[in-house]
Amino acid sequence: MTEPLWTREAFVEATGGETSGEVADAITGISIDSRTLQPGEAFVAIKGDRLDGHDFVAAALEAGASLALVARERMADLPRDGRYVIVDDPLEALRQLGVAARARTEARIVAVTGSVGKTGTKEALRLTLERSGKVHASVASFNNHWGVPLTLARMPADTEYGVFEIGMNHAGEITPLVKMVRPHVAIITTVQPVHLEFFGSVEKIAQAKAEIFAGLEPDGVAILNRDNNQFDLLKFLATAAGVARVDTFGESAGADSVVEKVSRQPGSSSVQASILGNEITYKIGAPGRHHVKNSLAVLTAVVELGADLALAGLALADMRAPKGRGEVTRLKLSDGYFDVIDESYNANPASMKAALEVLSEAPVSRPGRRIAVLGDMRELGERSDQLHAGLFAHIADAGIDTVYCSGPHMHALWDLLPKHQRAIYAEEAAGLRNRLLEDVRPGDVIMIKGSLGSKMGPLVEALKKEYPPADETVAA
Repeated sequence: MTEPLWTREAFVEATGGETSGEVADAITGISIDSRTLQPGEAFVAIKGDRLDGHDFVAAALEAGASLALVARERMADLPRDGRYVIVDDPLEALRQLGVAARARTEARIVAVTGSVGKTGTKEALRLTLERSGKVHASVASFNNHWGVPLTLARMPADTEYGVFEIGMNHAGEITPLVKMVRPHVAIITTVQPVHLEFFGSVEKIAQAKAEIFAGLEPDGVAILNRDNNQFDLLKFLATAAGVARVDTFGESAGADSVVEKVSRQPGSSSVQASILGNEITYKIGAPGRHHVKNSLAVLTAVVELGADLALAGLALADMRAPKGRGEVTRLKLSDGYFDVIDESYNANPASMKAALEVLSEAPVSRPGRRIAVLGDMRELGERSDQLHAGLFAHIADAGIDTVYCSGPHMHALWDLLPKHQRAIYAEEAAGLRNRLLEDVRPGDVIMIKGSLGSKMGPLVEALKKEYPPADETVAA
């Protein structure tokens, strides 16, 4: 019989709550969403910026929740015959549950942060470590003040490798999260001008990212990007935090894990590399130089966690870019096909450059074109227009044929584009829709990217709705 994720006794002890009603003996999972909750899972009524989980307790109980973790002050508003664990603050109780989950496991833990590439690196770690043992990892981008404790609370006691993504928008956010996770290995993918609105300088962003060192286990290892401009500062901060060892990765000859040769194919890359002195050749099943660079960090972590490097290298061939983060879809026209690269989840100067590089490498069948559909990058502060205009050089290097722009800051780029590259500019992404749908031709490769708030995702969905997906055998 499969062991439950939590017994009632362990759950109540960890959260410090008291029970009311017929709480089940076995708890199979942890949920904060009544719409996706599965029977037997505990529902945690978190109060967020827009919604309060207490308003959905009745729905969760109806869906078969083993219990609802609720605030004492809200009991009068809840069904009287419910199954409850009652606490002062459900989010704090979730944190305590996460701490208890970390304490009861012998898993080797890796935590990932960085301005760009956190989720892709986290998914690559999941993929590679699964070849060596039982892995538990964050779902989606659960990397904030509720996502990290939720991921910890969901970690089974018999986990062998834990993979956690840790994000931040402000200084001080990473420290409490990493002290819950207590990783043996910490990766900083890169530090770039992201969230400048809240920090003012890239150096301050580096200092905030370096908070990940505060939670490393005593014999922990930091893995840093040797090619990043903030490397010297990060290494100093790691040493100051008492980090036992720093491993480096990159294209620089002095890196501990270094690329020796790369061969790029449509949709993938073949890599020869040295990982902490171990020679390895592997294929990455997702396109882009940034995936090659981050694979070095992934394989370095695999070695430091004691997993099998050779099996991890083989696993990277199965890597695929997720929806909104580079997913490629082939769609059908009456007289051919075109490809859509979905980068609509988020954007900053570094990830824009990486996405434009991927577009530049994509094979195009003429008269098809390389088309960039670009929305505003958010949270860049007073340098926003300057950073948007700075994309012009990357577009020129990438050999982009046609550019669509939307958003007030992206107008700074639009002003620089030569007439032959301009498709259309609109204040909002929706203003690009009709022209984009009408202008598609066989052989096109269309990359759509912007910050989530710039609403570029609906353009991807509009193309998928207007044009049917290509037959899988043709797409392959």
